Amino acid sequence: MTPSRLEVLAALQLTAAGVPAWLAEYRFRPPRRWRFDFAWPTYRVALEVEGGTWTRGRHSRAQGYAADAEKYNEAALLGWRVIRVTGRHI
Repeated sequence: MTPSRLEVLAALQLTAAGVPAWLAEYRFRPPRRWRFDFAWPTYRVALEVEGGTWTRGRHSRAQGYAADAEKYNEAALLGWRVIRVTGRHI
């Protein structure tokens, strides 16, 4: 997958801050196609960039929001800590 503009900016900020190397588009729950934008599997920490929050993007519409909730709940049950950021955070 091609990273979004916000994901590119987040990666630049992570690098500038000296954050340890991450895996991009990390698939955390095969056979599901769920992926984290950025992941540190050893620590079970993930960073999700929630784009389109002010433009009625996928993450802010009912179906997308429900799908995200399912994904994040499953991640929590598997021991992951998911940090969610929006364009305002980046």
